[in-house]
Amino acid sequence: MSVYSVAATIVRVRARWKAYFLQSGLACGTTLLLLLLLSVENAVVIAAMGASAFIVFCRPLDVTARPKNVIGGHLVGFATGSLCALLPQTAPFVALSWCALAVGLSILLMLMLYLHHPPAAATALGVAMRGYSDELLVSVLTMVFVLAIVHYAIKPHLNNLY
Repeated sequence: MSVYSVAATIVRVRARWKAYFLQSGLACGTTLLLLLLLSVENAVVIAAMGASAFIVFCRPLDVTARPKNVIGGHLVGFATGSLCALLPQTAPFVALSWCALAVGLSILLMLMLYLHHPPAAATALGVAMRGYSDELLVSVLTMVFVLAIVHYAIKPHLNNLY
């Protein structure tokens, strides 16, 4: 990292340090709330929440942070992962192929439906690996609705941070 880029980073952070700490704190608090509500058994899908929280709290004005994108993207990911988990798992390579298909198909559908939310591809992968369950669906729905509600409620007070 050059001296110029270090200096530029210091100036940027110094000028907006309150927003950096506030929005990071909100992401931390929301994530803690979700982790307390959700089952650790669904960690493979819950991990996508961290990336969603980053987008929602650090890039709140981006199209990918819109509530419809967060909710719709993860629902697309959940659906494609669930469908791919139903495909025959005859060999390890075949099972991995279905997981890869879940990611690619979720990306295609998010693009076609204009529900861009990159972390939702991780939801597709996690569900394809774990398989459908009602508990997993409730976890994903809880995660996306809490993030969307918090984003909607505090968006007027948030700024894109980089």
